[in-house]
Amino acid sequence: MVNIYLIRHGETKWNREKVFRGQMDIPLNEFGRLQAEKLSETLKMQKLKNPVFISSPLKRARETAEIATNLFAKAEININDAFIDISFGQWEGLPLHEIESDYPDLYQTWVQNPEKVDFPNGENIKVVADRAEEGIYQAVHANPESELVIVAHRVINKALLCRLLGMELKAFWKLRQDTACLNELYFDKDDFILVRLNDTCHLKSLETDIIDF
Repeated sequence: MVNIYLIRHGETKWNREKVFRGQMDIPLNEFGRLQAEKLSETLKMQKLKNPVFISSPLKRARETAEIATNLFAKAEININDAFIDISFGQWEGLPLHEIESDYPDLYQTWVQNPEKVDFPNGENIKVVADRAEEGIYQAVHANPESELVIVAHRVINKALLCRLLGMELKAFWKLRQDTACLNELYFDKDDFILVRLNDTCHLKSLETDIIDF
């Protein structure tokens, strides 16, 4: 059995301003770094015996992973492109209010039927789910005696959880993923079992709102 801790990266300036990030390489803001420190404390409390740390290549995920592993001696972070954020194409770098104004029909489809959206010059969530699912299966089979700690992104986590739990991608918006949240699953006999979802208990002491954007 392999335990998996699937994490969303900490907050960035663009999360707070509701700007679409995608594959643009945005760093954590100060609050995001504090969130990552809380993640580090929580992961240490799990008493992991043989953790393997995996991160999306984007800076906001790598920074979260680097801070979250501070309390682990000789921790190495494996960068894996399977967990890079979705490409929003022409939407990247644009605030939500501009998307709603300039792409009203496509945005409404994204809100109501996300599985039907191909982003202009970008990807769709099926492509994202396919590559993330392949990445996590490779990771669990390569590390059968380890705990996996994977730091990724909101869209990645939502699409991946839909796929691993046997849900259709149209259920995408039924799963919330706040910044610096922790999901836990275990993999046993070729099946993934959900233990906890969007856990942000470790962030309560920060006394500010947590963002799902």
